[in-house]
Amino acid sequence: MTPRGPYAKGVARREEILTVALELFSRQGYDRTSFREVARATGLTQAGLLHHFGSKEELFVEVLRRRDARNEDRYDVNRGQPLTVDGLISVVRHNAEEPGLVRLYVAMSSESTDAQSEAREFFGQRFQSLIAGIAEDVRSKQEAGEIASDLDPEVIASLLIAAADGLQIQWLLNPSGVDMGERLGRLWSALQRVR
Repeated sequence: MTPRGPYAKGVARREEILTVALELFSRQGYDRTSFREVARATGLTQAGLLHHFGSKEELFVEVLRRRDARNEDRYDVNRGQPLTVDGLISVVRHNAEEPGLVRLYVAMSSESTDAQSEAREFFGQRFQSLIAGIAEDVRSKQEAGEIASDLDPEVIASLLIAAADGLQIQWLLNPSGVDMGERLGRLWSALQRVR
């Protein structure tokens, strides 16, 4: 059943804000997009925007959740299923189309290590979930004989995610010289040859 009345309008407004914020952050980056600018682009005052999101960092975390959901829709066969190795490589390839969001992700993931950061819980849960999903995919590939059975799936998953994140930094510094998806794919191919 579809919500009606003020609640439905609030949900729709929140979705509109997230869509606009995702576009602004993606195009301009987090640091160069002000809370006021997001409010103005959605036809709200800053107080109106604060009604929906308590801070710019909270808005950012919700934008990241939206981006992850969009990536799930685009690259995973079954929404809500754990990300696979191939899914990770596809997402990393796609990230080259969104330099503002990559810059934003790199900056905020680093800042989330501060115990007071609103993004800390999001990133902690995100890494835990990614590692679990990719490790499960690695296990299934081990059972199929595609990768050495003596490799620790959690370690492999953690290393693949670390490589993806590191490649994003290298790509931001040298966009024309680093093909993130291609390099992550090569790493995965090398791991599959270790038997």
